[in-house]
Amino acid sequence: MKASEIRELSREELDNKESELKDKLFKLKFQHSLGQLENTMKLKHIKRDIARTKAVLREKNRDGIKNEQ
Repeated sequence: MKASEIRELSREELDNKESELKDKLFKLKFQHSLGQLENTMKLKHIKRDIARTKAVLREKNRDGIKNEQ
């Protein structure tokens, strides 16, 4: 998922997306520990997507605070 796609989402959607990605990461880590995960690059991509959503959430919160002042 690209950052431009993530920026189009609302705060609520970003929160939902982040929790969904964290759940997916947990399941992939579990599969990896059992030796069932064939493509370990999925872990890296999910972690990056989580970081992107957190960064965009931080930006939106920061912008919201600036607009209130």
